[in-house]
Amino acid sequence: MASYELMYTLVPDLEDEEYEAANERLSAIITDQGGKIEKLDVWGKRRLAYEIKKWREGYYTLMHFEAPAEAVKELDRVLRINEKVLRHLIVKREILESSANEKKGAGVKDV
Repeated sequence: MASYELMYTLVPDLEDEEYEAANERLSAIITDQGGKIEKLDVWGKRRLAYEIKKWREGYYTLMHFEAPAEAVKELDRVLRINEKVLRHLIVKREILESSANEKKGAGVKDV
């Protein structure tokens, strides 16, 4: 399984329960297909850089997860269909090993 990062913005006029339900639904899509949620970071309401679908604000959420490719495709499909989602972006994360970083730094000398 690969590691991914998902950032999505919802419309700002929803109730708190609806935001939680949206987070739970997206988490369920990942876990039902064998993935796992590593981190869920709710940023809350923020001002958008530009107007999207006549909205000036959005409710931001950042999710780090591991999942198979099929789960990511399903997640993308659901996010595209949902009218409450203003924007979303799924990015595959590269996790660097600490030993690789140490080897790179070992050859550098201060002059």
